[in-house]
Order: sequence, then C-alpha cells, then structure tokens
Amino acid sequence: MESTVKTRCCIVGGGPAGIMLGLLLARANVATVVLEKHADFLRDFRGDTVHPSTLEILTELGLKQRFDALPQRRINEIEGWFADGAHVMGDFRGLKPFPYMSLVPQWDLLNMLAEEAQRHPNFTLHMNTEATGLLYHDNRVAAVTATTPEGVLHVHADLVIGCDGRQSCLRDAAALQPQNLGAPMDVLWFRLPRHPDDPAGTYGVPGKGNFLVLLNRNDYWQAACVIAKGGSARLRADPIADFRARIARRVPFLADRIDTLASWDEVKLLEVRVDRLPQWHRPGLLLIGDAAHAMSPIGGVGINLAIQDAVAAANILAPALLAPGLPNDATLAAVQQRRLLPTKIIQAIQVLLQRRIIAPALASQDDGKPMRLSGVVRFFLRSRLIRSIPARVFGKGFRREHVRSPQPPAS
Repeated sequence: MESTVKTRCCIVGGGPAGIMLGLLLARANVATVVLEKHADFLRDFRGDTVHPSTLEILTELGLKQRFDALPQRRINEIEGWFADGAHVMGDFRGLKPFPYMSLVPQWDLLNMLAEEAQRHPNFTLHMNTEATGLLYHDNRVAAVTATTPEGVLHVHADLVIGCDGRQSCLRDAAALQPQNLGAPMDVLWFRLPRHPDDPAGTYGVPGKGNFLVLLNRNDYWQAACVIAKGGSARLRADPIADFRARIARRVPFLADRIDTLASWDEVKLLEVRVDRLPQWHRPGLLLIGDAAHAMSPIGGVGINLAIQDAVAAANILAPALLAPGLPNDATLAAVQQRRLLPTKIIQAIQVLLQRRIIAPALASQDDGKPMRLSGVVRFFLRSRLIRSIPARVFGKGFRREHVRSPQPPAS
C-alpha cells in the first residue's frame, strides 16, 4: 500500500540533530515531519557525552530540569591512566555555568526531546520508517520516499533535511561526495561490570598497540578499545580469550570480571570516519550533523556538534519556512557557512591528534603495559589552566549556538 503526506519540512533521521531540529521548527510553528528508520531509540554504544554547550541549549529550551532527572553521571575531570597512576588530562571545573559534562544514555535524551516535540501540533514523528530515496520536481528535491510496515510512504516537502548519519541515504541519493580526512583507527565497544571499590573516575588508558577508554556508568564500565584501522577482523579471528587477556594486562583491576565478556558478539565495532562535504546542500535539500561531517570519537563531540548544527539551522531556516515560498539556495548555504568554521576547527584538532599521537602508538607492538607519562607532560599538567584547555575546546566548542528561532506566543 502506498500513502502520501505533505509538510513544510521533512527531516530524515531521528538522532540528536534530527529530533532537536524537529523540536525547534515545530516550536516555531513550522509543520515538520521526522522519519526514523528504527522502531525506537534504544541502541547501545551511541554517543552519550553531553557537553556544556548542549547543557546551555537545554537550559534555553526550559528542559534542563527534565534532563537532570535522567539517569546520568556528571564528570568534571577526565583522567589518563599511566604506569604511575592517574593524572588529570581535562578539567571542566572552571567552565561556567556548567562545570561538568554528563554521560547520559542517548535513548533517554532522544525520548525526552521527542516527547517535548510532540507537545507541538506541527510535529509528526514516524518511527520504523526508513528513507530510501528522493523525488525531484523542476530540478529541486521535492519529496522523500520511505518504507514502513504498512508499505511505501511519500513525504512531499518544501524542504528536506538529512540528519541520517555518516551512512546517509540522502547524501548518496543527491550524489554528494564527502572529502575523506582520514582516520587511522576503529573502536571496539563493550561493557564490563563495575564494582563499588573500583576507581571512581572516567579514564583514558594509552598504550602501545591500542588505547582504552573507560567511561564510568555507575554500575558498569562502558569501555572502548581503540585499534588500528581495519584491525577488527584480525582480532576476531582469534579467541575472545586473547582479547580479554589484553584488556586485563592493560587494566589489571578489570581482571576479576573480564570473563563476563563471553563472546565476540558482545563487542561492537565502530568504524571511525572523519569526513566533510564540500557542499552541504542541493536545491530543496540540506544535510547537517554526521550526514554533512562525520567526526572522530576524540573528545566525544559528535552529539554536541550535531545539536549545534540543529540550532543554527533552526535559527536560519525557521523565518524562511514561516514565510511564503520555497527556501532558496542562499538560505541553505547560510547554514553551512555558519557551521563550517567550528566543524573545520574540531576536525583539524582531531586529525592532528590522530596523526601525531594515536597512529604512532597503534603502529607500535602491544606490550600490554600502561604508557609512562614523561616528566615534561607531568610538569605542565600541574597547571589547572593547561588542564582546562581540552575541556574548553571540546566542552564549549567554537561559535556556540543559542536558541533564537521564532516561538509562537503562548495561547
């Protein structure tokens, strides 16, 4: 069965960029349809780091109190675990008004934003609806085709916005090719139980051959093993016991529960990409978030840049969508122009760290030992100012956005 709906704006992708943009446009009285291919938001090992820049946006939307009620852990320091113990590498405590970042399951955040968006009559969310292509009229994107459990859905829209991630269907359909900036690594995600007497922080554990990241989620560790690009297949060819032994050698306090990682099925692969579209738009189509610029996991910035994109897009697009006629190319280009510089800066920092620190370490023979911190680095890390730099760069970002899109008067 085929069905058709018409709307002012169709957003493809129900991740942080898509749901936030849908909320902001509906709040501004723009008829908005969001298509999400999954039946729910419950997918593990998604980006869960909510930085101060996003906390500011939630405050401006009046959602901070509801956000604070979500299960989370607030982090005000990021520590590196070295041969001589833990050293603070990033310090959020000097940031205002939020001297911390929050680790929050992304599905809880998305559910909260979707519930808020659904309070607005102009917002419609279609779950279990997968976009499959674009339809054109007069050389302009005019509709999205999608599949649903009931059949084919055609969504005709004056503007289509792709927020469908680094494997964007809309990007491919519009023949937009990203520039690959390179990534020497992939990430293996897994969980391990956390015991009450475990260290209380959130840690990076650098070493030769691989890096580990341990995110403290109160009752469990969400762990990431950073490996050389394409190395997952080689690791998986060996028994899971070999992988468990590597983890236990690198972080000895995990040895007493490493056997809970029963099989490779419990280890999920994130193929890291860092890329950026030279042009984020076509007539009638705009891409933002990972669909426009895939980010490295360094700094945990992906969700936060996506939300910044959404706020900027809403600020620029809402007036055009509330006015008669179709949003023109200059309006779409203004979104890219607004968000291009902060994207380039963060990606440049990520690529630099990948090339200078991560790639050489991953190319080294794994000796199973924590890395030693040099005396020079230890000296500089005594300065709180130095320790605050990573927190400011990744936690606050560049060219921060604020909610300025129109809001209808209270009834």
